[in-house]
Amino acid sequence: MSTSSVSSTFLLIAFAVYNLAFLLFVVAIAGKKWGHGDPEGHVRRWGGAAFAFSVLGFLCHATFFFTRWYEGGHIPTSNMYEFMTFLGMMISLAFIIVYLLYRTPALGVFAMPVSIIIVAYASVFPHEVQPLIPALQSYWLKIHVTTAATGEAFFAVGFAAGLMYLLKTVNFTGDSAHDRRERRWVEFTLLTLLTIIAFVTAIFSFNAAGYRAQYAEQVTVTDKAGQEQTITQTVDYVLPPIFQPHRAEQLEMKPFLGMTQAPFEAPSWMKGANAGRKLNTVVWSVLSGLVLYALLRLIVRKPLGAWISPLMQGIDAEDVDEISYRAIAIGYPIFTLGALVFAMIWAQEAWGRFWGWDPKEVWALITWLFYAAYLHLRLSRGWQGKKSSWLAVLGFVVVMFTLVGVNLVIAGLHSYAGV
Repeated sequence: MSTSSVSSTFLLIAFAVYNLAFLLFVVAIAGKKWGHGDPEGHVRRWGGAAFAFSVLGFLCHATFFFTRWYEGGHIPTSNMYEFMTFLGMMISLAFIIVYLLYRTPALGVFAMPVSIIIVAYASVFPHEVQPLIPALQSYWLKIHVTTAATGEAFFAVGFAAGLMYLLKTVNFTGDSAHDRRERRWVEFTLLTLLTIIAFVTAIFSFNAAGYRAQYAEQVTVTDKAGQEQTITQTVDYVLPPIFQPHRAEQLEMKPFLGMTQAPFEAPSWMKGANAGRKLNTVVWSVLSGLVLYALLRLIVRKPLGAWISPLMQGIDAEDVDEISYRAIAIGYPIFTLGALVFAMIWAQEAWGRFWGWDPKEVWALITWLFYAAYLHLRLSRGWQGKKSSWLAVLGFVVVMFTLVGVNLVIAGLHSYAGV
């Protein structure tokens, strides 16, 4: 068995074990009535088993990481597949650390899915080991990326705990304008998570079915001498094209629901590499997320927040709020070192300047400022409870845009990460 197949096998095992741990956490919380007069004992037993599987999943994930490192000859954090799998691993580690501090099994119901979604999303990208471009051939890559991802992992746990607090404290039966507004925002947060899940599911499904569409697109590039020239590039679609590239020639397209060509063309004002495919991906993500949300609403026959909220019974809201704050407080200095200090040192070594207003640099700064504001408002202005939890949820949205949106949508020096 090759090293590549060994590493992939361990990641697959880790993914399966993470899912099993999540299901056991659900049983621990949702199945208290099975405790036969001892619900706390039931939570303790099943929560302990779920935590043991979480640790096992992390160990398998770490084996994948080090095996792939040996396989490729460099730390596996140089492209989106490697970085997102590493981030998923660090989220699991951050959860394990926070769990050991607070022993709250319900946290696993919300933190483990974040790691699962991240790993599933990573699998969308090419898995091949790629040689490092010159800018990445530095030991600062190891320090910068690993510490930044570790800080973001604790932000993810803070997000999970913040969402738990909101599901625990938002009034899902009140009729006031304030209650309705809070319920709508909770539903929107859940819809966003479902959109990511639906997108990953759609990618897997069409990949498994062997779907393919391809276009020839004319793009303008600038050569090393600063001269612009027009070249033809091929654009491959995994999802059926609702929007094809602007003024592109269709080379190949498998029929989908009787559709043999894209019904729409990406608008001319959308610039950048693969703009049409990116627009198509966004549209597919939104549509598939809405369909999944609608199906779940039909099944449970109530808003998802109101359906999940009873799981929070017996959980101390103040404890969950404290977990969210502590996770972010741990992650913030780590993120500061990794995403700003070490990143600037690496930028100086790779590009000859500490700061260049690259989109990724700007959004890393925005993320840092956001969490600085969170900690300031929490410590100086007494923003606890709902205010703090909403900031924790919004902050992780900013993190995910920095990781995904900047790499895949906005062109910049970090665009290689989207390959």
